[in-house]
Amino acid sequence: MGIQKRYPKYIKLCIYLVIIVLVNVAGVTLFFRLDLTQNKIYSISDASKLVVSTLSEPLTIDVFFTKDLPAPYNNNERYLHDLLQEYALHANKYFNYKFYDVSPESEGIDATTRENQKLANNYGIHPVQIQVFEQDEVKFKKAYMGLVLIHGDMVERIPTITSVDGLEYKLTTTIQKLNNKISTLLSLKGKVKVTLYQSSSLKPIAPLMGLNELPEYPDKVKDIVSRLNAKNYDKLEYTYIDPSTTPSSDTSLNKYDLMKLQWPDLSHGKIKAGSGMIGLVMEYNGKFRKIPLLSEIRLPIIGTQYNLASLDKLEDAINDNLETLVNINQDLGYLAGHGTLSTSSFSPMGRQNPDAISTFSSLVAKTYSIKPIDLKKQSIPGSLKCLVIARPTEKFSDYELFQIDQALMRGTNLALFLEPFKEVQRNNQQRFEFNRGPVYEPLDTGLEKLLAHYGVHIKKAFVLDENCHKQRLPRSMGGGERAIYFAPIIKDKNINHKLKFMRGIKGLIAVKISPLELDSARISKNKLKAVKLFSSSEKSWEIRKNISLNPLFLPPPPAADQMRQFPLAYLIEGEFPSYFAGKPIPEKISKDDKTAGENKKDQKDKKENTPGAAAKKTEAELAKIKGQTQVIAKGKPSKIFLMAAPDMLKNNVLDPEGDSPNDMFVLNTLDALNNREDIASMRSKILNFNPLHDTGSLTKTFVKTFNIAGLPILVVFLGLLVWLKRHSRKKRIQMMFKK
Repeated sequence: MGIQKRYPKYIKLCIYLVIIVLVNVAGVTLFFRLDLTQNKIYSISDASKLVVSTLSEPLTIDVFFTKDLPAPYNNNERYLHDLLQEYALHANKYFNYKFYDVSPESEGIDATTRENQKLANNYGIHPVQIQVFEQDEVKFKKAYMGLVLIHGDMVERIPTITSVDGLEYKLTTTIQKLNNKISTLLSLKGKVKVTLYQSSSLKPIAPLMGLNELPEYPDKVKDIVSRLNAKNYDKLEYTYIDPSTTPSSDTSLNKYDLMKLQWPDLSHGKIKAGSGMIGLVMEYNGKFRKIPLLSEIRLPIIGTQYNLASLDKLEDAINDNLETLVNINQDLGYLAGHGTLSTSSFSPMGRQNPDAISTFSSLVAKTYSIKPIDLKKQSIPGSLKCLVIARPTEKFSDYELFQIDQALMRGTNLALFLEPFKEVQRNNQQRFEFNRGPVYEPLDTGLEKLLAHYGVHIKKAFVLDENCHKQRLPRSMGGGERAIYFAPIIKDKNINHKLKFMRGIKGLIAVKISPLELDSARISKNKLKAVKLFSSSEKSWEIRKNISLNPLFLPPPPAADQMRQFPLAYLIEGEFPSYFAGKPIPEKISKDDKTAGENKKDQKDKKENTPGAAAKKTEAELAKIKGQTQVIAKGKPSKIFLMAAPDMLKNNVLDPEGDSPNDMFVLNTLDALNNREDIASMRSKILNFNPLHDTGSLTKTFVKTFNIAGLPILVVFLGLLVWLKRHSRKKRIQMMFKK
């Protein structure tokens, strides 16, 4: 009987073992991952899944990473393993990746490792020096931490991965760019000309300048272009031109603005007086890009030094300029002229331009090809998805406003960074007497009436806020902090996170920003949707008259009842009504047209008496025949982003690395206007700015008191409850036995 009772136990044990084995088999075959982080930083985004699932040619990612690295670099390889595995789960058959062993053994480097290191160096992946702590000593170690992407004949590399922040964004955008690059290069009708202009007259003075490699430079550049040609479907054509032996070359080369040198007799007449030039030019379809090869550096005491461009960097420069020249990235329109902010960091005099937005330009150029649009010379292309207008200061003609209006009607989104005032510098005497900085005069460019028709206004004021940037004062000025009220700090609670591209933005800093005002009746009538993106704090106010943004002359905060919250940025979308609906199309009037109009009466008789007057009359008759151009009265669904703070695009606000909250906001907004919100949400994973929620003094006091005294009291109270429960149970048992 005892033996028979044991059988059920053995049967249960076997069943449990079978279940455990089946669960483990299911766990191995049915793989899934769960990412509980707020920004889903350990899961790839939908944009990444789409990119790798739609590959049309084989993509291979070769990873060269030294093993057993110290913290924090050891986690980078593990993260990269997981990330590439996640890509592979959603990719099609064309996606592959491989990790190469480039780690030297303790006894030395074996043949396989040596070959892998040689392969890494051929791809441009070189070891970097990192700091390690071993046996209470600080040591330096060389380590490989890079990867290369090979897509068809194209090669892109990420040479150093010292941090995993934004790694998915870099990989996905690189894969996307490779896809675009292949399709663009294959569709080119001609070749991209790469021309080296180097005067042979430079050879005698090259040793004197410390440029001994200059005579071999043409052959080395030719080798670089040949290597790039093999990777770019043979779309490059190399030419070497010696301006010293080419007749009349100077006049034709003036447009390139190449580096020119001129010298007198040197070395006691051994080197004759002469001149020469050097530079590299890439041309395609009427456009050209110049790559400087020789730089002049003037150092105190040492004197003037000349440096030739490194051949390794020259290869990258040619590759980058090729992408810009053939418009591999999506076009982003930028309004040129009308006093808008310059995308170049230097003014015509060669000085640093304080109004430059070159940082903005370089950040945007990573994913877009910036296309300047000059309304005086060209119209807005219908294929353009977004047009950026940044701080125009000159008045638009009605015809130019008509072009902007009709572009919006065709579905081109507008990113408007406007300003309600024009900054006018005081003269020297006024500046000396008042020392209050520039004067701010109301600005009217004509865009204001378009915006008013669409249902939004920019108020002629600046927003000042108690929650603002604090400037640290030096000890010579007494130390401490000074509030810069015209630089409000936008906190997380005042940012709209309902929109996908705004979810990762936890804080901003605005500069010289003006409040916006909606015409609710017009917005409702036109069935538009206006979404507020962010606003100032409740402790903000306006400054309208006698504006001075000198911190010494800023007015103090007013009474609490005069403070309120102001909307600072809006996204308006829908089918906009045209400002020119039911109106005649404005005429395009140029300066020449105005002059002709003024002299028309005086020239009329003269034209009639000249030979060919009959032909002129025929032209006049033909001019009377006018075509009927259709005005688009109601537009396609489109968007307008409006923020009255163009200073937020300037170099002193944006970070060249592109990972500050302000950078993210600007780039994400442009992505949203170009229908690339998935890219925007992926970029937001990089953002490390995650401030704590603001709490009042009462909340802070309660939390401190609870942690110090509340927790011990709670433990004692719970202990008493347990003791009472046990004591009650004990009494019940005693009563049961007494009965």
